[in-house]
Amino acid sequence: MITIKSPREIELLRQAGYVVYLTHQYLKPFIKEGITTNELNELAEKFILEHDCTPSFKGCEGFPYTLCISLNDEVVHGFPSERKLQNGDIITLDIGACYKGYHGDSGWTYKVGEISKEKEDLMKWTEESLFIGLEQVKPGNRVGDIGFAIQEYAEKHGLGVVKELCGHGVGTEVHEAPDVPNYGRAGTGPRLKEGMVIAVEPMLTLGSPDIYVDDNDWTIISQDHSPSAHYEHTVAVTKDGYEILTGEWKDGKR
Repeated sequence: MITIKSPREIELLRQAGYVVYLTHQYLKPFIKEGITTNELNELAEKFILEHDCTPSFKGCEGFPYTLCISLNDEVVHGFPSERKLQNGDIITLDIGACYKGYHGDSGWTYKVGEISKEKEDLMKWTEESLFIGLEQVKPGNRVGDIGFAIQEYAEKHGLGVVKELCGHGVGTEVHEAPDVPNYGRAGTGPRLKEGMVIAVEPMLTLGSPDIYVDDNDWTIISQDHSPSAHYEHTVAVTKDGYEILTGEWKDGKR
């Protein structure tokens, strides 16, 4: 069931989202060659707890870590480990924080040192596709309008749209109705209404959109091992558009 959040609930979601944003900003200076993904996970957990929140993902449906950390061809749900970041990697940090029972959720892809032009383009176009999708978030539009806009932009740039994964509602659960696919037909799907809170999160690849699940039963990897990027904001539908609840990033700027 799709729920409409009250102003009080949106304020709690705003607080949770702000801690997610702060966690991203805190971790950015540590994203360098030589650090392990497990060290990033530990830094994030400590930071979230110090800000009166709990990690949303840890224990969610059995996920064992605070962060989903996905490297290169890993699309989402990567496990932190003793792997060290290397120059030329791209890394996605998907961060969730829970404040007084309400969640914030935002993923962002970062580069490690100097990366290829192809990876630079992938990151640029995936981030831009997020904001292209967000332009469709307003009362009266439909969920399909978001997916259509993202798919059209992504495919114009030759990127693969992973169709098995999608955005979602956010509230007292990390994942609520409605599903928010990154593809679809304009004018279809649930109608957006003021007070809805959703996460929009394009997950795109440089090659085939086909994926497979790693042996850990969580990590999603591109079938052809092409690099993947992922950008996500939790937003509230307002009377005339949307409000980003997970930070102060502006269109096209990191």
